[in-house]
Amino acid sequence: MQVREPWLSLLTLRTLIVSGTLFCLSLPSGVSAEAWASPSDKPRALSIHGSKQSHVRGTPASLAPVTIRNVRATTSPEKIRLVLDLDRQARVIEQRAEDPDRVLIAISDARLSQAAQGKALDGTIPTPFTVTQVTPHAVAVSFSTTSFQSHKHFLLSDPPRLVIDVILPIEQGLNPADVPQETPKRVIPTASQPLAPRTKGYTTIVIDPGHGGKDPGARGVRKTEEKDVTLKVGLQLKKLLSKQPGVRVLMTRDHDVFVELEERARFANSNEADLFVSIHVNSHPSRTVKGIEIYHFGEAKDQRALEVAARENGTPISNTGVGWEYLVADLLTTKKIEESLELAWNAKAAMVAQMNGHYEVDDHGVKTAPFYVLRFTSMPSILAEIAYISNPSEEELLHKPAFVRDVAQSLYQGIVAFLSASKSDIR
Repeated sequence: MQVREPWLSLLTLRTLIVSGTLFCLSLPSGVSAEAWASPSDKPRALSIHGSKQSHVRGTPASLAPVTIRNVRATTSPEKIRLVLDLDRQARVIEQRAEDPDRVLIAISDARLSQAAQGKALDGTIPTPFTVTQVTPHAVAVSFSTTSFQSHKHFLLSDPPRLVIDVILPIEQGLNPADVPQETPKRVIPTASQPLAPRTKGYTTIVIDPGHGGKDPGARGVRKTEEKDVTLKVGLQLKKLLSKQPGVRVLMTRDHDVFVELEERARFANSNEADLFVSIHVNSHPSRTVKGIEIYHFGEAKDQRALEVAARENGTPISNTGVGWEYLVADLLTTKKIEESLELAWNAKAAMVAQMNGHYEVDDHGVKTAPFYVLRFTSMPSILAEIAYISNPSEEELLHKPAFVRDVAQSLYQGIVAFLSASKSDIR
């Protein structure tokens, strides 16, 4: 299967994803509370269930990144110790996931030296530790705690270093030689493997018609409102998918009602959805711009993608960009990221193929941007911008039932193409 986007670009994501559940790191000093507020009329702190409180240690980072000069480990009958030698003090965040029991200790504004990078990749770092340069400006240490009694980390000075101890169970009387020495799992860029249906026996797809109620979304010259178009397409898509055996289709809204973005993500997660498809209509200052584009979660690669995410999130651009506080623990799980990318390409390809026979479709491709509903859903998720409501000709098409059906049909074909590779019952 062809990989259509460099895998290293996926490492710019900053959300902690652990075994299908997303975890939000707590607010470190120096980061505005507004950047963590939910996009509602009254900002409030997000509450992400399933993780314990993060711990932030260290001093504010300077402009130059902290260099991790070396990584070394020692083993004793009581514990395994990992030491990261730093060129100066750093800021550290710890995040713990309860299912499975894993820990991510992240160092912001940091980079691995060539020597440290070599040790991180050659397998000399002992189990259970994995050290990864998760972004160009952040390093993470990941480890499972299921076979160990406890753990702790602390910063030392003179010289600066981060120390991580994993304490072995006393009752088991483990010796260093008894500690499992399996080869640490590394993330290897590969073509994505589509989602396999869960053992529950059916595939759950959540359709998310954007906006609604007091939030009209984008408006066209003819006063067409995005919320009405997305609902029509969503209902049509549900109708198509519901005809397939083994498929359960849910909608975040099925009438003109306002639903918080946080609630949309929670709805998909609580219903154990296998796929999440958010439907939107684009807008641009230039009326000549038209066409389609599909997004999956990631850092915006250009100003335009960031503007689109800010508009759909209902937040200022300054609060929309993904900062280092959101780290992707791709060393823990890459499944959602891989499959979101593949779903996005399948949807885009189907839309271009299906629509080009009847309409002139400008293909703006597959992009990444920090959309809220894509960040906080724990399953493969995409956001489809099906047309430009700011373009007079496309706004006119949005009023035609045939166009709405064709858009829904093309999205349906893209979903089918994605699921068919997993040997799902859907045809």
